[in-house]
Amino acid sequence: MIKIVADDKIPFLKGVLESFANISYLPGRQITREEIRDADALLIRTRTRCDSDLLDGTSVKFIGTCTIGFDHIDTKYCHNHNIKWANAPGCNSSSVMQYMAAALLSISAERRTGLRGRTIGIVGVGHVGSKVEKLARLLGMNVLLNDPPRARKEGGNFVDLDRILSESDIITLHVPLNMDGKERTLHFFDSSVFKKIKKGCWLINTSRGEVAETDPLMEVLASEKLTGAVLDVWEKEPEISIPLMHMAFLATPHIAGYSADGKANGTSMIVRSLSKIFKVPLGDWYPADIPSPEIPELIIDCEGKSNEDILRRAVFHSYNISEDDVKLRFDPSRFESLRENYPIRREFGSYTLRLKGCPVDTWSILKELGFRIQ
Repeated sequence: MIKIVADDKIPFLKGVLESFANISYLPGRQITREEIRDADALLIRTRTRCDSDLLDGTSVKFIGTCTIGFDHIDTKYCHNHNIKWANAPGCNSSSVMQYMAAALLSISAERRTGLRGRTIGIVGVGHVGSKVEKLARLLGMNVLLNDPPRARKEGGNFVDLDRILSESDIITLHVPLNMDGKERTLHFFDSSVFKKIKKGCWLINTSRGEVAETDPLMEVLASEKLTGAVLDVWEKEPEISIPLMHMAFLATPHIAGYSADGKANGTSMIVRSLSKIFKVPLGDWYPADIPSPEIPELIIDCEGKSNEDILRRAVFHSYNISEDDVKLRFDPSRFESLRENYPIRREFGSYTLRLKGCPVDTWSILKELGFRIQ
């Protein structure tokens, strides 16, 4: 039997591999070289840094991270030492889209100016950014897309960053964290970038905290050139900047992609990758026990309500972003605990809406977002 060490907070995993492997579960930060010295595989989340400090002298042959990002894996080291690795691209893209819908509708409620006709600049148009693009178009927003790697490969309707900065009412970041090279995104949004940003703009960051440099971000918020920020990710997590948290319009503990559906997708993808590498007969496995929402049906009387009021009612029923904001502000020292003990959150497709007097265009938007409509 192969030996596996797994993060004990990977959801839906316990009981799946025990028939095929000797598997032990540890908190992510307690996965040390001693613990994995004779392990064949690691199954991890972002809190386990896989580099020479961890891997030297071990028998690890495979690393699976149940996350989109893989900046916590030294891929060059893995290549040089014949260690295969896999991430879970796109696993939580619909979850982040749900978070973005809640964030955008919160901003429009705060500003009392609708989203239709406003310009959103999407920086990074991969699995997540593409879902956000669809959301923004459904909300009637003007969309600008910035993704240099895709632009070089595909051409198409991509624009440069300067246009994003000068024209966008809202800028949202969906790029990976690259520490160096041509596609470096470490401190991508620094003081030089913030100087070019349109006055009155909003910034949303659900990618990695290090993509937007903390001190310049606080400066541009303090000057009110940037009207507000929605921040789910932070530099130096879990030791986040408390002053920046207080300045943010919405502050959440890196949970944009934490829907139960996204977690199930991520776990399934790494189990399937491991199955392929080690010839374990679980190639089509998917969790069968994802909990249902507490209140899976919602009745909305649409009479006299605006399009965004109806959308807001439906989206907030599936995910009330302000609850995550309040929990973090109440005790930021619980950042990691809030992530590890995150409550069940289901995506739009788990909810049925019963609509009374709903305009056809609003009905169509809700259906396109994934809600079940009756």
